[in-house]
Amino acid sequence: MTGTEFAVATEAAVVWVGAKFMTSEELADEEKRLGLPGRALYFRGRSAVVGDLSGVVLKEVFGIFPAWLADWAAEAGAAVTTAEAVAAYTRVIETWGTGHLAGADEPGRTAELAFRVTDRTDASALPLFAGWRAAARPESPEGALAFAVMLLRELRGGLHFAALRAYGVGVPDAVTVDPTGGRGRLLRTGWPEADADALLERAAGIPDLAERWQEAHRRTDETFGRAAAEALDAAELAELRERLTALA
Repeated sequence: MTGTEFAVATEAAVVWVGAKFMTSEELADEEKRLGLPGRALYFRGRSAVVGDLSGVVLKEVFGIFPAWLADWAAEAGAAVTTAEAVAAYTRVIETWGTGHLAGADEPGRTAELAFRVTDRTDASALPLFAGWRAAARPESPEGALAFAVMLLRELRGGLHFAALRAYGVGVPDAVTVDPTGGRGRLLRTGWPEADADALLERAAGIPDLAERWQEAHRRTDETFGRAAAEALDAAELAELRERLTALA
């Protein structure tokens, strides 16, 4: 099995399982404890590892959200310090992992293999990944597994953004042609209907946008797969693939 085959096989687990806690009841409970409005901790917690960000910078770091939402999130989360936000976000990950990954086979072993990939990967120009890699990790096996999959997601996401940039595709434009995206995803991520429709109309006028997105997606599989293959031997790579796909 090649690294690219590993990346393709594990995409669903890394992208979707690694994000489940971001819209969870556990996150909502933590927001209530901190006195934050709904969804504010997602923005404040996830970005806190790179410091206090203005709405302008937060928008560019996350890529997918409209300016009004980034501005709101920066203001809404300002009452929580960076250290508090990182700790709270980590608690959400651990609590979610304990509740939802309790049935995983040897969660500690899966986390160990995943961390071997993330810890041996070059993190340059991947700020969210680098920040979370340096953060304290949960000690429980299920919490560590949830954190490890989140970290793999930040790695894959950072590499995908880099690939999109290399092929001249902006993140909102990428959403318009992504088979899992489209108008519905734009609306779910805060774009007003008029703005979403304008994005779709503009994207439709770019003749090769879908092809460039596909090339960027292919490059993401290659670079993410290379990182995994360079960190693990063939048997470990196959083992991690089986363990991650079982989660999905």
